[in-house]
Amino acid sequence: MTEAKESYHRILRSTSIIGGASFLNIAIGVLRSKILAVLLGPAGLGLASLYTGLMGTASTVATMGLGPVGTRQIAEAYSRDDAHVIMVARRALFWGTMLLASAGGLVVWSLRSVLAAQALGSASYSGVVGWLSIGVALSVAGASQGALIQGMRRIGDIARLNVFGSICNTVLGIGILWRWGKDGLVAYVLVVPLMNFVLGHVYVSRLPKAGTENVSLQELSREWKMLLRLGLAMVGAGFVQQFAQLWIRIDVARVLGAQSLGQYQASWTISMQYVTFVVSAMATDYYPRLTGVIHDPKAAGRLVNEQTEITLLLGAPVFIGMMAAAPWVIHLFYTASFTPAIAILRWQVLADVLKVMSWPLAYLILAAGDGKTYFYTEIAAWLVIMGLITGLVSIMGLQITGIAYLANYALYLPLVYWLARRRIDFHWTRSVLSLLVVTFVICVGIDIMIALSRWGMLVGCTAAVAFAVFSLGRITHMSNLGGPVGRIGAMTRLMTARFGVKYD
Repeated sequence: MTEAKESYHRILRSTSIIGGASFLNIAIGVLRSKILAVLLGPAGLGLASLYTGLMGTASTVATMGLGPVGTRQIAEAYSRDDAHVIMVARRALFWGTMLLASAGGLVVWSLRSVLAAQALGSASYSGVVGWLSIGVALSVAGASQGALIQGMRRIGDIARLNVFGSICNTVLGIGILWRWGKDGLVAYVLVVPLMNFVLGHVYVSRLPKAGTENVSLQELSREWKMLLRLGLAMVGAGFVQQFAQLWIRIDVARVLGAQSLGQYQASWTISMQYVTFVVSAMATDYYPRLTGVIHDPKAAGRLVNEQTEITLLLGAPVFIGMMAAAPWVIHLFYTASFTPAIAILRWQVLADVLKVMSWPLAYLILAAGDGKTYFYTEIAAWLVIMGLITGLVSIMGLQITGIAYLANYALYLPLVYWLARRRIDFHWTRSVLSLLVVTFVICVGIDIMIALSRWGMLVGCTAAVAFAVFSLGRITHMSNLGGPVGRIGAMTRLMTARFGVKYD
């Protein structure tokens, strides 16, 4: 097997494992979202999103970028194959986590009245915020556990952790809402960080021990400085993201009402779920691998193109199918009262095509340890979304939430590409560019066809199946995949070759 095919094979393997776990999570999420919609309705769903948004914003600040930065540090330590360096990285991560989790929970609890008045509209919610401070501390600990597992590239453990966590969160969360209804919303929100922490502890305890020799304070300080330098950039960018999302929810609820907030949250949740299925392997395997080769521009550029091509091939059928089947998906996940979310979702699908092209390039910035550049690019992206929605929601209504998402990635993709060109003289390959153009044009064409013809949805679903056949043939050819899947891929290549389709 050639080096290129071996690399594609590895990307496909990690993507299939994590993608399979994500698919199960999506299936579980369908059930959870449907039950939530029935039990709470749009208004209750909107309130739950406010609680989650507040806890997420506070957790982002408290975590100080510990997840992605910790993953980078652990991955770099393991790439050097030095037991002492690995031990220093793990000790620094552990003690840093203890400090940040304690400080984050305490600060949120101390400011509970102020946060309740500003974020939730009334100081009477201070008790709710007090409980959410526990979720903040658990979220910090969970981020550290995930960083350690990802940095060591334990792909199977990550997949199992995601699936079991989703199952436990759903069963316990739905049970709480079934028993107490809206009175159980706080407990429902807290179940997620709690179960993630408990399960994360189980899998971390199974990792190889780091050793028991002494580590000097000077060694820990060097590691903490790196964590802090990159972490400040990550937390700044993450805070802006969480604040922007929270601000958008508050603004939509204020201008358009709780019903519209629930519909916006519905489309956003679906978009995040299927995009996670497509790009979830990037943080798991691609990011640590890219960190290991970031000082070799040719190797880094080749890896970025390989990851982007695989991601597009896997994502294109999903994007095309989602454009066509958006009404069915909304009604499956939620209820008929969420119909306005269909138009938002289609705008978000177009944005997601650009998103999967931009993420491999954004990870390149992280792998290089350039926190300042990452900070400014992420801030610019979210200011575009927040500015467009805040400025135009009263004029354009709910649809601006989807249009702003597309406008953001139309600006973000050229920006991160330009940064990659400057850093490693990166260029997309012809096959990657062709995939982007074809996928985007098909999605736009389906949207237009649906507006003009009742056959648009059928044509779109057919196009999604046809692209899936092409993707299977292309992926099995690139990765030299064997077994039953490889044989099916060979058959698809033979069939499509009659129509002039080429895979080289």
